Amino acid sequence: MSDRAPLGMDDGRTGGVGVRTAEAPPSPIAPVPEVPERQRRRVWNRRRGHGRPNVLAGVLATVWLALVAVPLYFLVAASFRTRSEYLSDNPLAPPPNPTLENYATVLTGDFPTYLLNTVVVTVATVAIVVGLTLPAGYAVARNAGRVVQRGFSLMLVGLAIPAQAAIIPVYLMITQLHLYDTLLAVILPTAAFAMPVALLVMTNSLRDIPRELYEAQTLDGAGPFQALRHLVLPLAKPAITTVAVFTSLTAWNGFLFPLVLTQSVETRVLTLGLWDYQGQFGTDVPALLAAVTLSVVPIFVLYLVGRRYLLSGLTAGAGK
Repeated sequence: MSDRAPLGMDDGRTGGVGVRTAEAPPSPIAPVPEVPERQRRRVWNRRRGHGRPNVLAGVLATVWLALVAVPLYFLVAASFRTRSEYLSDNPLAPPPNPTLENYATVLTGDFPTYLLNTVVVTVATVAIVVGLTLPAGYAVARNAGRVVQRGFSLMLVGLAIPAQAAIIPVYLMITQLHLYDTLLAVILPTAAFAMPVALLVMTNSLRDIPRELYEAQTLDGAGPFQALRHLVLPLAKPAITTVAVFTSLTAWNGFLFPLVLTQSVETRVLTLGLWDYQGQFGTDVPALLAAVTLSVVPIFVLYLVGRRYLLSGLTAGAGK
């Protein structure tokens, strides 16, 4: 007989009721499939970067690098030449006698005024666009009402309207507001035409914020403005950076609005100031390229700072 007590009987060893339990049979252990030696070597080489090289990608990357690097090299190298060397030497050869005369000519002229005007236009345009699209994008992302969504759709119609088609109405509005030949005449239209793209980017980025975070803010007693300040603003930094960089590029390189809506030297920006180096009978090309080099540096630095946010901001909400 077995020494195990019947079910519900005291076995005298544990001081309690002996409970008879069924022993679970041992589970069979599945054998681990063996990985072929060739496959293991392939995975190991791929992890070490020894996989098959992508020749086509390398060729295309080299071609793209040449297309970008050669014009930049020509731009910088020619700015250190004299006018006679520019006309006689090989344009791709290093300058035989580098000189800073062209940069001195540019900096002693009206270039600092043009640079300051461009900085004012760019900063003011970015401030207006970011200050308006952030709360507007928050309203569109959080409000599914018909009025808000219709307004958002109407705002996106601006993507299909080029600035050239609206330049005459804009000119009439600016003159009626007595803003002609002022920096504000350039700032307002530039910000208006940059608003649709900025609003689209901002709205798609704010839609990526989980709804649970908004609900947690509501449970904590936060209103819409508190949620905008404490939740949306910290999480929307990539979108804000994307909008700021994109708007800065648009405002810095703007040509049509400064050309039509300004006239005097005091309100001239860099894109119009480059005309100073083109005369009736010739063009001082090295000085012109020196001015272009100086005008490219600030916006290029801004792009390098915010470029890692551009892709994430432009593709936000793409999967929804």
